Amino acid sequence: MINDREVGNIRFEQPLTQWFALRGWKPAPFQREVWRRYRQGQSGLLVTPTGSGKTLAMLGGPLLQALTEVEAAAGAAAPGKGRRRPPAQVRILWVTPLRALASDTVRALREPIDGLGLPWTVAMRTGDASARDKRLARQGRAEVLVTTPESLALLLSYPDTQAQLTALQAIVVDEWHALLDNKRGVLLQLGLARLRGWRPSVRIWGLSATVGNLEQARQVLLPHLPDAAMVRSAAPRSLRVKTLLPPQGVRFPWAGHLGLSQMQAVVEQIGRARTTLLFTNTRAQAELWYEALHAVWLEQADALALHHGSLDPGLRREVEAGLRDGRIRCVVATSSLDLGVDFPTVDQVIQLGSPKGMARLLQRAGRARHRPGQAGEIVCVPTHALELAEYAAVRQALRSGMVEARQPLQLSLDVLAQHCVSVALAGGFDPDQLLREVRTTHAFARLEDSHWMQVLQFITQGGKALQHYPEFCRVTRDAEGRYTVSDRRVAFRQRLSIGTITSDGALLVRMARGGALGSVEEGFLARLRPGDVFQFAGRALRLLRLQDMTAYVRPAKQGSGVVPRWQGGRLPMSTHLAAQVADVLADPPATPELRALRPLLALQAALSAVPGHGQLLAESVRTRDGWHLFLYPFAGRAVHEGLAAVAALRWSRRVATTLSFSVNDYGLALTAAGPLQLDEQLVADLLSADALLPDLLAAVNMGELARRQFREIARVAGLLPPSLPGRALRSLRQLQASSSLLYDVLRQYDPDHMLLRQAEREVLEQQLDVPGLQRVVAGCNRRQLLLARPATLTPLSFPLWAESRRGTLSSEDWKQRVQRMAQQLERRHG
Repeated sequence: MINDREVGNIRFEQPLTQWFALRGWKPAPFQREVWRRYRQGQSGLLVTPTGSGKTLAMLGGPLLQALTEVEAAAGAAAPGKGRRRPPAQVRILWVTPLRALASDTVRALREPIDGLGLPWTVAMRTGDASARDKRLARQGRAEVLVTTPESLALLLSYPDTQAQLTALQAIVVDEWHALLDNKRGVLLQLGLARLRGWRPSVRIWGLSATVGNLEQARQVLLPHLPDAAMVRSAAPRSLRVKTLLPPQGVRFPWAGHLGLSQMQAVVEQIGRARTTLLFTNTRAQAELWYEALHAVWLEQADALALHHGSLDPGLRREVEAGLRDGRIRCVVATSSLDLGVDFPTVDQVIQLGSPKGMARLLQRAGRARHRPGQAGEIVCVPTHALELAEYAAVRQALRSGMVEARQPLQLSLDVLAQHCVSVALAGGFDPDQLLREVRTTHAFARLEDSHWMQVLQFITQGGKALQHYPEFCRVTRDAEGRYTVSDRRVAFRQRLSIGTITSDGALLVRMARGGALGSVEEGFLARLRPGDVFQFAGRALRLLRLQDMTAYVRPAKQGSGVVPRWQGGRLPMSTHLAAQVADVLADPPATPELRALRPLLALQAALSAVPGHGQLLAESVRTRDGWHLFLYPFAGRAVHEGLAAVAALRWSRRVATTLSFSVNDYGLALTAAGPLQLDEQLVADLLSADALLPDLLAAVNMGELARRQFREIARVAGLLPPSLPGRALRSLRQLQASSSLLYDVLRQYDPDHMLLRQAEREVLEQQLDVPGLQRVVAGCNRRQLLLARPATLTPLSFPLWAESRRGTLSSEDWKQRVQRMAQQLERRHG
């Protein structure tokens, strides 16, 4: 028997189920569950794989409710009276993490709205929005407003925004996992708290791919609803992993390669599909692979494209349009296409090199066959031998369902200061009332009164050391105790600088006769002379001149040129996946990758050892470069950097010698010019948990790290003024000078300034990952130590040796030297 409630649900859903049927679809159970929960006024988190229909799941509830309201209004209208459409008001705020995703979301939302005959306007409020959309957004005359966290914060800085959102019924946060662990997410949390205060009944839903801490993800999004709904798709989208293995007997490089030896296999794989996304881990690698593919491309030239975050938005939009209409056969891309842009024409995803994390692999795999009900597939291309172990670890992690957690930030006072100035700009605030609102967020639930007073002092005076400088006194307190902004210049600069994304020293690259191509870091271009050739945006460019933070170029007729290197371009492996690699090496599963890697593992065991479960391998090797200690905690590059710095400091206290270190995702290497006496006790002392934090602070240049971190924090908090429209961009050197001056002044005259303390805390927690370092050191001390003394470099130590040689001066190119050493070792060991 069907009860009355179920009958009501069927009637409620009928218009949308009929629209589905016309398209040959059938609503999935999780979609219907979200529709029903929305009808009941609930909020929640929808967790479902990319390409499974989450947009329709979330939009369906508001659409069905709107149709019900239209039907009721029609029944209540007097006979013979025509109904006039009520004025448009914002009903749904749809927040996306990327501007490109916003454009695609607008298209996806308009289709069912038009199909159901609703007279709704869908507008976009982002930096890429048209003048019409920006006008509709500012006037609140669109039923659905698609925006980003930064554009939402900008909207909330206007006094009339509250009045324009009186009809707001729902807020949707798309790709919530991409905002969970960064300051953009903190800024959004503050904006959602403001909207909840204005509209307590508003429904808030997050759309997310799977993360390792889903319960916490829901708590961060909905701190006011601890029992909010968690809706999951019943059947996870199946994923098939295929690895392109080198032919049997073909020498596979040990390290130091970009995977170009796999070029022929990749070209053949591209030819098997209609459209392919070829993902790389860095922008430089994308440029090089595009250049290499272009040299052997036999189809139309515009059927091959390049897409990464440093390219001009117009160029990226052209590529995205080509993917949608099927004109492009292959796009070489980075994480700029990771998130949920819907390209139904994409049939194949190729991952070049290790994905370095399960979350990234799942996200990228979801770009292919982006249609409900279809299984996903990703083709993996290892660039060197040990990445075979990483792909085997990926298979094992898929079977166990392991996905990395994303840890949310707390007490980011620079973001709170920015938000407070925006609220003061939007009509002012009462400090006690705003404090209560701010504490409803997860990010500031533990905000102490003393921290709050520091924030208020900062936005009104800049702090004790800066209170006599008018430009730092942005907010004033009136006679009634309300904090407001009255200076038009402060208002202008605040709205211009809203957001938490900071990118230092980017120079615009523009054709001398033509448009912009994108941006390249100033440090790279500053090393070039006029006439030099470099590779960017998929073409060879000759530098003409640098002027007003712009590099003017023209096409180069010959020569490929050097490729820019972007800061932070080396992607670290997640700690979880690195530990999974250690597991598959200790107990190799029967996978194609491990079968191909078996000879190399046998050589590792013959020369040294392969660490088993509960074992820590250390190798002592002498080469012509010096004496080396190699350690393999398998904890990821980020943790290994801190561990290597501590170990080098402790060793230097014992022996008067010059030590250097290098790291990768598997381990670390310490190198000395003179002989080193190694034994188990020395290794144990290097990895001791005693005085770990003091030794870490002594080993790294904490002052310089904090100074660099302060520059980003100062920009978010508003201490560093933004570049003004119509004027030359501020160069990296100018920004460094301004932030360094402020840093030195505060260190001398206000050493307890909240931004200084935050810079030091972020260095310890994020850059140096002290909590992760402490866990790894404790784990190393619980393992059995294997100390081996091989006569030569081993398969595990060779990549670390190659890394240590990257920055050294030599008469021969780094790549040539690495290849020569690899060939010598391979000849020696057969």
